[in-house]
Parts: sequence; structure tokens; C-alpha cells
Amino acid sequence: MRIAQVMAGAANGGAELFYERMTGALARAGQDVLPIIRREEARAARLTAMGLNPVQFRFGGKLDFLTTPGIRRTLQGFKPDIAMAWMSRAAAHLPYGPWVNIGRLGGYYDLKYFRSCRYLVGNTRGIVEYITGKGFPPERTEYLPNFVTDFSGDAPASRAELGIPEGAPLLLGLGRLHEVKGFDTLIRAMARLPDVYCVIAGEGPERPRLEKLVAELKLGERVKLPGWRRDTGALLKAADVFVSSSRHEPLGNMVLEAFSAATPVLAAAAEGPSEVIRDGEDGLLVPVDDAMRFAVAARLLLGDAGLRANFAATGRERFEREFSETAVTAIWLDFFGRVLR
Repeated sequence: MRIAQVMAGAANGGAELFYERMTGALARAGQDVLPIIRREEARAARLTAMGLNPVQFRFGGKLDFLTTPGIRRTLQGFKPDIAMAWMSRAAAHLPYGPWVNIGRLGGYYDLKYFRSCRYLVGNTRGIVEYITGKGFPPERTEYLPNFVTDFSGDAPASRAELGIPEGAPLLLGLGRLHEVKGFDTLIRAMARLPDVYCVIAGEGPERPRLEKLVAELKLGERVKLPGWRRDTGALLKAADVFVSSSRHEPLGNMVLEAFSAATPVLAAAAEGPSEVIRDGEDGLLVPVDDAMRFAVAARLLLGDAGLRANFAATGRERFEREFSETAVTAIWLDFFGRVLR
């Protein structure tokens, strides 16, 4: 099967990083894959290291008159069976052709950008319901899950290097320091957990406000903001509980990463975590923006080693069954085979 993967994002967010993982997975599964990406040398280098030959375009706005015809020429030369556009901007530049166009949504995007797409897929069932609710034919809509890196073999990060005493209860937050991630709620919950430590690894525009809140609540000894870290698996392995505090989260890849690392999960009941987590079976859900409920749930988890072990084991089982590279690649290839019949 010949598959063109079109991505216009330049950041290193969840969608862009999963694009790289999925593109590599399809190639490892024996498919002939062509990555078409926005100019981003670091991403191009990573794809090249996978044995692929990425093609780069500007993917500009309304005055970009070169990207769409350039993609058309590239696709005509490659002769794909399938061309998949990842997110709105890529879909807006995806030309019609003798191939099957598929749009992949990782959020609740305006469907007007996906007019050239014969099929639309979402990475949560909630997004699929949104697509069909907007009038797109259900028979041409599909749920295709994400997979995440398997962190089961990672060694724990050094607590000493993080400034965390050995044996102290540790909560972990991961992600961009942005209002939508709700890290302020997690910090307020920490004020109710006097013997607990917390690491929030990430960077972003909310850093000054979060640092001010930490200082106001006199939590500087127990709440650490170390910036971006690339050792996600090591951090998850070092933590007693992973916390997703997001106010809005279409999927929440980090919940899946915690499953893979067998780290118990506590999450605000945003869209994605509510769909993924089976409350009381493989994690705990609390209301969005409720610092008191976060603190109560964290205290429950941290005080019950047996409950943490059960959540860790069940989450790990779900990762292997539903969110591993092997399982997810098989689902994607089955769908591609069906649309080509």
C-alpha cells in the first residue's frame, strides 16, 4: 500500500509527535510511506532517520500559491493509494486526485477545511460523534486510536536531581504551561497535601503566573517546575501518581503514556480522559477545576498502595491491548484496506 502522510504543523505537540510515530509505524509494517511536511528540519531529520524521504512545503496562508500545486505534483509522482491530511491546514492544501483522501482530526475542527476528504477519522469516539453530528456521513467516518511509546523498560528519574526526597509521595504533571492545562488547579490542590511533592514538567506562557501562585501558597519547597524534559518515561516511573489537570483535552496522550509506564492516573474529567479512563478501574476522575476533589483523590491514591498497584496493572493491560504500536497499526491498516476495496 502506498500512503502519503501530510502534516502542516511545525510545533512538537501531541499531534505532530504522533504523526511521526504513526508514519514510522506504517513504514515498519511494510507500507510505502511518503511524509509531506511543513518546513521543519528537525522533523525532517527524524523522519529521514526512519529511512523515509520527507518532502517539505511552506504550508502558508491565503497568499501561499505554491504549496497546493506542489503537493499535487508530489502526489502525482508518488501515486499513492491513500493521502491522509493531519489537521485543518494540511487538509486545506490537500488536492483531489485518483487517490483516496482522508482527513485525520485530533480535535473539534471546522469541517470546512476537509472538503477534499472522502473519509474523516477521529482519534477519540467523541470527535467521531462531533464529525457525524456536523452532518458528515457516518459510513465514511472512523475512530482510529493513537499509540504511545512503551515506557515499561525505562529507569526512574533521579529524585535527588529533581529536588524530591527519597520516599516522599510524588505527583507528576506533564505538558505545556498553558491555562488550558489547569496546572493552577493542581498547585491549589497541593496546598491541601502538606506531605506531598509535585513536579510539573513543561514550559509555556503560564510559567510566571504559576510561579507566582506557588510563591503565594508557600509551596516552593514542594512544587517543582523544571521546564521541558525529554525523559517522559523516567519521570513517569519516578512518580507515584500521574495527574492530568486539563480543563480541555481532546485525547490526552499523556494518560496513555502513564498507562504504558504502569503509573496510576488521576485526571480531571475533560473530554479525552473521560473517554479513555474507566473511573475506579484504571484511574480516578474528578471534576474539572476542583482543587479540593483533586486533593481528596490524590490522598486516597497515595494512601492505598494496593489501589495504585491495581490501577497500574489494569492501565498497562489496556495499553498493550488498545494503545500499543502493534495494536493500533493493525487497526489503521484494516481501515485503509476497507476504504480501498
